[in-house]
Amino acid sequence: MGVLDFIDTELQELQAQGLYIYIRTIESPQGAWITVQGRQVLNLCSNNYLGFANHPALRQAAHEAIERFGVGPAAVRTIAGTMSLHLELERKLAEFKRVEATLSLQSGFAANLATIPALVGPEDGIFSDELNHASIIDGCRLSRAQIVRYPHCDVQALEDLLRREASKYRRRLLVTDGVFSMDGDIAPLPELVRLAREYECILMVDDAHGEGVLGYGGRGIVDHFGLHGQVDIEVGTLSKAFGVVGGYVAGSARLVEYLRQKARPFLFSSAVTPPDVAACIAAVDILTESTQLVERLWENTRYFKEGMRQLGFDTGRSQTPIIPVMLGDARLATECSKRLFEHNVFAQAIGYPTVPRGQARIRVMISAVHAREDLDFALEVFRRVGRELGVVS
Repeated sequence: MGVLDFIDTELQELQAQGLYIYIRTIESPQGAWITVQGRQVLNLCSNNYLGFANHPALRQAAHEAIERFGVGPAAVRTIAGTMSLHLELERKLAEFKRVEATLSLQSGFAANLATIPALVGPEDGIFSDELNHASIIDGCRLSRAQIVRYPHCDVQALEDLLRREASKYRRRLLVTDGVFSMDGDIAPLPELVRLAREYECILMVDDAHGEGVLGYGGRGIVDHFGLHGQVDIEVGTLSKAFGVVGGYVAGSARLVEYLRQKARPFLFSSAVTPPDVAACIAAVDILTESTQLVERLWENTRYFKEGMRQLGFDTGRSQTPIIPVMLGDARLATECSKRLFEHNVFAQAIGYPTVPRGQARIRVMISAVHAREDLDFALEVFRRVGRELGVVS
């Protein structure tokens, strides 16, 4: 017996339970239609909400940045890795988000790992939605603070917990996703602001799936609810609607300065590359100048959701372009994804541990680059496969 023989057993169990992840290879740029393992398929599972991943302006900005700055910074930000591009991105993001300052990082995941352990520690308490993203969960664990999970978006349950528990801790962090990535629902931010004030909590929102989607021109959940200046920390990603890679923290100037001194991913990992930063700047510029792409995204979302509803599919509690097609059984979801792919629709199955057991689904991600004919094609394929599997009549 070898010390790693347990791996074979674990992998076999995943396959038997329908939870084994089959990773498909993309052979083209992201877009409405992509090439996956030699097949042209309609792309319904990327986070490319606005079509920025292959946008001409972003590609041009990346090319120009390579010519001017090279391909990499070759250092962490605090030693020799901060380029003028990084500062330009942070300034433009702050203007876009209507905050005093932002700090850019390597990813949205890194942004949560940078922020949470810098703010709270073993003497403190974190009140966290039970469906928060893995990066929030990992950031909470790294902080060594006491984690108090509250039922998903349940304001009354959260208030009860705060009433009982808040006084135990030196500092209190209330943290939530803005848009929940598996269900597509939106956090009750106005009520969370009220509770944060009443119980003196630091309020933090990870708006990875709200940036470029919610609010005026995609400014996010805080703008969506008109709560500028009332949320202490916004974390965002530049790898979803912005189409590139990276993350950021937005808030007050003193918060950002504190994170420059304390955030470990900022201090100990190399800066984002010049072409990536330049492409992110181009994305911010486009969204600052026009709301057209965001409006098209929502038009497509409303059309597809209504079509799926008419077909009889259960799309859960989605309020956004994230549309879960609820199937329950993991094996059924895997088979559904396989048959969709055979009909040239690329939509992946999601099962445990990404979602709770018994809540497996196909997660559909709508984009502004989908044409009406694309959505009609997808609806017809879902109708056909749904009937074959007995999901709809």
